[in-house]
Amino acid sequence: MSWDPSEGIIRHIIRQAGQQCAAQGHPVSETVVAFMVKAVVLDPKNDFDVDQILTKKDVQNLIQLCVSRLLDTTNPSLSTIKMQVYFDLNYANRAELLREHRRVLEARLAPLLRDITDSRPRMQEEMKNVYQMIVSYVLLSSGLGSPTDIEVVREVIAALQSIFPQTALVSFLSLSKKDKEQQLKNLTMLVTGIRLYNKECGKGGKGIDDLPAILNEAVPSATQSIEDHLNACRVRAHRYTALLESMHEDQNRYGQLSSLKLKEALFSMRQHEAFLCILLSDTITSGQEIEKINVEFAATMEKLKSTVQNKVSVDTKEAFPLFVAAFNLWSRFQDEILLLSFLTNMTNCLQQFLESQSQLFPEELLTSLLEGVTVKTDKERIRETMGTRVNVSDFKNQEWLFPETTTNFDELLIQYHGFCAHAIGVKGLTLPGNPAIGILKHKDRCYVFSSKESAYIFAQDPDKFIELNVERAKEHAELIQLLDLHHQFGYLAPHMRLRSADKLLMKPTTKCDSGSQTDTHILPPTIVKSYEWNEWELRRKAIKLANLRRKLTHAMQTDLSHLRRENSTQVYLPKDVSTQTKRDSSSSVPRPQIFLAGLRGGSSATTEVVKVDLTRPIDKA
Repeated sequence: MSWDPSEGIIRHIIRQAGQQCAAQGHPVSETVVAFMVKAVVLDPKNDFDVDQILTKKDVQNLIQLCVSRLLDTTNPSLSTIKMQVYFDLNYANRAELLREHRRVLEARLAPLLRDITDSRPRMQEEMKNVYQMIVSYVLLSSGLGSPTDIEVVREVIAALQSIFPQTALVSFLSLSKKDKEQQLKNLTMLVTGIRLYNKECGKGGKGIDDLPAILNEAVPSATQSIEDHLNACRVRAHRYTALLESMHEDQNRYGQLSSLKLKEALFSMRQHEAFLCILLSDTITSGQEIEKINVEFAATMEKLKSTVQNKVSVDTKEAFPLFVAAFNLWSRFQDEILLLSFLTNMTNCLQQFLESQSQLFPEELLTSLLEGVTVKTDKERIRETMGTRVNVSDFKNQEWLFPETTTNFDELLIQYHGFCAHAIGVKGLTLPGNPAIGILKHKDRCYVFSSKESAYIFAQDPDKFIELNVERAKEHAELIQLLDLHHQFGYLAPHMRLRSADKLLMKPTTKCDSGSQTDTHILPPTIVKSYEWNEWELRRKAIKLANLRRKLTHAMQTDLSHLRRENSTQVYLPKDVSTQTKRDSSSSVPRPQIFLAGLRGGSSATTEVVKVDLTRPIDKA
């Protein structure tokens, strides 16, 4: 397997930087260190050329720069990078989170499920133990109540016995393992549905929390909490933006204030705002889903009451599907509880990355610096530019999109997360863009602007300002994720290689992935079906043909005969004829027996041969 030496050098840099930070009492994760390595290499001030290979001196310098930036806890840029890494590693959408939760639950129940499906009880006591394990599995899988609560266990046993008595355990044990698992899932759904119905009727439900009531209170609370954090974040971002605009107009007024730190703090607030908007959207979606579940659950319970209540006997074909539906709806309630807990926890954890903001720019300092400065919100900035619009006739080779001429105008994918494409590179500000001014479509990408003047300046040379925005992202690496510029920086990692063997840690290896595509069949197909390349297959066919020629009958089918019907004839075979005599008789003739004596010689010098005839006479035979 091939190995890229640049990967080993990057791992070496990350490991060394992480160890030095930990040695000074500031441990950081490898992911944060890797992000910081990328930020240091991209920053033009550090003079690292990503197209050149690194010497040993460059590696040591890179490690020291990374360590110094990682130890600067008052740096807003570091807080933003940590925030981005935390969100990427911990955030999951609804489907991913619920899928992982079910996987963990199944893994926890796997040993108990295996004990049930693999058990082979023979004694009565062993049968009781298996039934008790089924009760535990049903209770733990439903998540309704504690298995240590005696009343909860008794309620589960009563519900289980009504649909699965102990006498049915014999037939259950004779099933295959897959069928056993499926039946256990069915029992869990039915028992849970029965318990929920009993709770609705006031006849049980021990250990079952009132999830609809809890969720009806939790959703507004979680939404309000996220909105409060989001409003506070936006207020800070608006104040930072007003200060930076004021500094551009009068640079001598804020001599004690670092514009670089203020820009990094603004980027941090914008990133925090983007993450909170994602969490708020998920919370609103969860609230809408809970409203639907409440309606469906209430309707299901009403159907169950009309089907089961005050009846001596109930048709299982009518009741069981309703019990299963109640279980599924309650499981969705449980999923929403999990989602709200996750979103609330993510919101609280994101606050830790803003602690440096209050230390770097305390509220008293901001209030004093903002005296006489007008702080505008994003909505106010958009409202001020609602009456202005780009004149399309001023641009010959540019394509502009407007609401009345573009379908799905609100669903267009805007570059730079909806911020003004001109203000980012020129001023280093993240000003909200107003699509009503006009959306510029350049090379299949859409850009918005904060003012008509910015749109005209940008449209004169879009490539120049796009490259300027890329350079701004090199200075502030946190903008890569904030502005979604990953496609602009995919070239970094493969170029961190080493030069000659005597100066560097190891030799570089030049690699190139290339590919070409051609038409599969340029000419019309001329495939000979009878062609055979294998010599042994040809021999086999030859032997088969030679063998057929020695057969008594031959048959063949032609294009003229293959559609004719089969014919058959019937003949009478010749009879076997025999004769019978009155008596069987036979005769035997003696065989001639003649011998020659004296062939081996004797006492005399000459050999005398005597012919002896020993054949018996016929009459004596």
